Amino acid sequence: MTLETWELLSYVVTVIGLPLAIAVFVYEQRRERDNEEDAVYQLLSDNYQDFLRIALEHSELRLFAPEQTPALTAEQRERMLIIFSMLVSLFERAYLLLREDHMDPRQQRLWQSWEDYMLEWCRRADFHAALPTLLRGEDPEFAAYLSALADHAPV
Repeated sequence: MTLETWELLSYVVTVIGLPLAIAVFVYEQRRERDNEEDAVYQLLSDNYQDFLRIALEHSELRLFAPEQTPALTAEQRERMLIIFSMLVSLFERAYLLLREDHMDPRQQRLWQSWEDYMLEWCRRADFHAALPTLLRGEDPEFAAYLSALADHAPV
């Protein structure tokens, strides 16, 4: 091979190979980020399923009844508050890990399911009433977000 051939091949690599390598790198990075987001979403979903099991174990609290649970004993009220605290903690993790100011449609869809869960619980009168206590010490942005959501949710 002559020097001109080597020079031509180096130009081909520079003009075609380098941009192709950059495109493949960017594609792989985006795919890896999507996989990480999926893993985080799956972990949070699994945690919500665990929460639902706990709620089911305490069915006497009627956590999924649309109305406020009437006439609870002091112990039942305490258990309900603990369960609500667990839920708020899970919501805060979802907020911190999934919500961003500028989300693409895929991220928006993932976040929307968590916002729907939050709205559903904020419509429950006893959860809504306990929010000021539950949000004490939580991330300030999350607390403001959930409070605003609760203010606009019909109880």
